[in-house]
Amino acid sequence: MKSALILGMLLLCATLARAQVLTIRDDVTGRPLAEVSAYSGRPPAIARSNVRGRIDLTPFRGADSIRFDLIGHRTVWRSYDSLVAGGLTVYMEETPFRTGEVIVSATRWQLQKREVPARSLTMHATDIEREGPQTAADMLGASGEVFIQKSQLGGGSPILRGFATNRVLLVVDGVRMNTAIFRSGNVQNVISIDPLALERTEVVFGPGSVMYGSDAIGGVMSFSTMQPRLANGGGGTLLAGDVALRTGSANFEKTGHADLMIGLRRWGFLSSVTFSDFGDLRMGSDGPDAYLRPRYVERFGGRDSIVTNDDPERQVPSGYSMLSLMQKIRFQPDAHWDLTYGAHYSRTSDYARYDRLLRPRGDGLRSAEWYYGPQIWMMHALNITHGSGGVLYDDMRATLAYQFFEESRHDRDFGGSTLRHRTESVDAYSANVDFSKSFTADQTLYYGVEALHNVVSSFGEDEDIATGAVVPGPSRYPDGSTWTSLAAYANYRNRVSDWLALQAGLRYNRVALDAEFDPSFYPFSFTEARLRNGALNGSFGTVLSLREDTQLSLGVATGFRAPNIDDAGKVFDSAPGSVVVPNPDLTPEFATNVEAGLTQRFGDVLRFEVTGYHTWLTDALVRRDYTLNGRDSIMYDGTPSRVQAIQNAAEAWVQGVQLAVEFQLGAGFRLVAHLNWQKGEEQLDDGSAAPLRHAAPFFGLTRLFYKRHRFEAELAAVYNGEVGYEDLGQQLDGRDYLYAVDANGNPYTPAWTIFNLKARYQLTDMLRFSAGVENILDTRYRPYSSGITAAGRNLTAGVYVTL
Repeated sequence: MKSALILGMLLLCATLARAQVLTIRDDVTGRPLAEVSAYSGRPPAIARSNVRGRIDLTPFRGADSIRFDLIGHRTVWRSYDSLVAGGLTVYMEETPFRTGEVIVSATRWQLQKREVPARSLTMHATDIEREGPQTAADMLGASGEVFIQKSQLGGGSPILRGFATNRVLLVVDGVRMNTAIFRSGNVQNVISIDPLALERTEVVFGPGSVMYGSDAIGGVMSFSTMQPRLANGGGGTLLAGDVALRTGSANFEKTGHADLMIGLRRWGFLSSVTFSDFGDLRMGSDGPDAYLRPRYVERFGGRDSIVTNDDPERQVPSGYSMLSLMQKIRFQPDAHWDLTYGAHYSRTSDYARYDRLLRPRGDGLRSAEWYYGPQIWMMHALNITHGSGGVLYDDMRATLAYQFFEESRHDRDFGGSTLRHRTESVDAYSANVDFSKSFTADQTLYYGVEALHNVVSSFGEDEDIATGAVVPGPSRYPDGSTWTSLAAYANYRNRVSDWLALQAGLRYNRVALDAEFDPSFYPFSFTEARLRNGALNGSFGTVLSLREDTQLSLGVATGFRAPNIDDAGKVFDSAPGSVVVPNPDLTPEFATNVEAGLTQRFGDVLRFEVTGYHTWLTDALVRRDYTLNGRDSIMYDGTPSRVQAIQNAAEAWVQGVQLAVEFQLGAGFRLVAHLNWQKGEEQLDDGSAAPLRHAAPFFGLTRLFYKRHRFEAELAAVYNGEVGYEDLGQQLDGRDYLYAVDANGNPYTPAWTIFNLKARYQLTDMLRFSAGVENILDTRYRPYSSGITAAGRNLTAGVYVTL
């Protein structure tokens, strides 16, 4: 009996020991905190909290001092005994500002943000949930530092410092998303990225070609999706997940999301699915009548008819739906190797090219139909990391990826029977190997190699909707064309002293383009294009920490964009009466950027960051008048059209200022503002200058946050400056119908301001709710260069469950 009692007590003690699991929470919201690092010297132990904020304390038993660290929170020290006595819960307080934050995209490796000379911003999953963006484009716009253009609801083209489309770079989990058919016109590939599957998003402004190669002129947008976590060292299985439901009234949004994570000792699994359905978008009631949709086209009895819109504030047709899937598998065989495989799939429904449906022809409308087919993106990526502490490198990361892209365009003139179908796809292969080698604690060399290969498929068909007959039509791009890039880079970081840090980098790129043209539909004077171009780029930057609260940064960097298939091989109608044809004689365009920044903090009350920059673009690839076989015009889709082509025919510059201010008001209140001003010019054929097309007007936002206990609220003002008629320049190009009309009868973009109110409440550890009103005053406005009017008053609501 006595032996049985002793055995029972021992079993009970063992069970209690195993049960010493600590939960770490935010001291205001009470939400569990993931990725908190715990350290102990005696006994030596290291652990990290899982997605539920939990750490197994078994390795820390008896420790006199355990340190808990999390970026953006104050460090906490506790003894093992005090944690047990305190109910195995630790509350961590947010720092007034996100000090100690790291950034990955600047060097492809984690680096303290305060040591990076280039301006950058970071958005976390909590920021994304709070703002509730419908797409990744909306998420970037909510940062207050990225301008978003939209031609249709299923769109969103980011603009960074006056550059957009194929002059800015998209990166997902370290893999470049830009392809050989990224065009100079607005692109919407960013909406293929699911914002509800992101852990963090980083934007690095200015040329990033040293690390990323072609296209990274205006900046790099790096999206990091959720990663599988492994079980804590104490063993067991980690099981976690999220479910989210969200709706909005302006386009009757219906979004559902679910993700599930299973973590074992060496294996981790993560699945994510999101489906969104959007109806036609309603604009606001107070604003220019020029933005209304008074009529649209319907087909009755085999004939096109222009019908009156019963609700001119409803933009018909603009709705669409989207499905996003992600699956990741992680394997960590030992402490040195870590392998992660990720599969991504995104597909939209058909969606209207809304701005094209507004084009007038006489007293009527030019197009009866103009829509994009499903936009498909698929990626398979294998990421391998190895930490060896060897001679050649301390850490190595290899990323092998295959991506598939498909897009299509379908249009038919009003009263016509020919429905034109143009379909393009790209198979994109990439391999990156990056190394990090530290010579001392203050000197690190980052270096690596990259190989990219794109294969473009393109075909056209013309369908007679009256008879159903389908015949071959001209393709948008030369079918089977390829684009290949090989590169090597090195980037050196040296923290010379406590107050001075330096960075310098070089990269050499070799780019090849091969295309063969089909003269069946157009009388090309050439049958092929063979481009071979090289580019050497460099960067140098310094960060001076004059005092603990004062930091100066200076940097100069170059960037480039090599001609792609869209530049050299496309045939399309750029505007009514104009047609762009291939040009096989192109070279890269180059950019040089100089910038200076100041970050100043006044205790725990005020922090501001200001950056000024100037960028020069030479040998710019721009659309200019051209001749084909000596002719300056040809017939295109039955219309006499002026011949144009992409050419190295201009120089351009853009300069601007970015300002961010954060003010801690106390009692749970915080004020944040982001202001952006930029101006640019582009050289024309006659030597004169015109406003740079993608130089956005003054824009920004101001937010007042309140956080108390489990409640968070935000009141925001979002604003844009006016773009007058004289500043529209080539942006008009026959698109007067997209703009409001000023007092002189000229097209322009009015200034606008909207107000948003959002709130979130954490009911339990598992359940939280959000609600909001966007565009409270129901303002009718259209952001600069956009083809669709923004949403009017939008009532939003969301339910979030964490398992």
